[in-house]
Parts: sequence; structure tokens; C-alpha cells
Amino acid sequence: MSKDFPDCPVEMTLKLIGDRWKVLIIRDLLAGTKRFGELKKSIGEISQKVLTSNLRTMESSGLLTRKVYAEVPPRVEYTLTETGYSLKPILDSMVIWGEDYKNKFSKTEG
Repeated sequence: MSKDFPDCPVEMTLKLIGDRWKVLIIRDLLAGTKRFGELKKSIGEISQKVLTSNLRTMESSGLLTRKVYAEVPPRVEYTLTETGYSLKPILDSMVIWGEDYKNKFSKTEG
């Protein structure tokens, strides 16, 4: 990740987790360490290439760690760092907001 940090803290946060895939990866890793295949299955529509790219970016940003085991076939596990776990309150707030929004607008449409 470039060390050109934006002045705005909201922009900084969005630079790190500003797409849906990264937020979903964090959501899944908040529950604990996961293997690549587990993440791919849980996230769903993401391609292997896009998942790999996002995991690499998040690793270079210090949000997660990647551990490779010397096995055949190779086993790779991903775990949030302390910095990654510090995003939990943000995701918790997103859950609450999303549930409130869904409840409010599902009642008006039904």
C-alpha cells in the first residue's frame, strides 16, 4: 500500500476497506482463521483472481496475515491482525444499520 495517506480519516478507512470484497473478507475472518477455499465458498460470487488480489492487498496493508504450510497440496491460512480486528466495531455498526434499513424499507414495500 502506498504511504500517501489522505488527510481525511474517512477516506483513509475507505482506502483500506472501501470495496465489498474486503469488508466480506474481514467479516469472515472476524470469526477466526480461514483457509482460502473457506473464504471463497463463504463469499460466493468472488473469483479466485479477485480474492487473491484482495487478500494480498490486505496483507500488505497490515490487516491480515498469511501463513503457508509446507505440505502437498500447500495449505494457506489467513488471520486478521490486531489492526484488522480493530475494524470489528465498524462492521458491527454496519450490521445494525443494515438491519434497521432492511426492516424499515421491507415494511414500507410489503
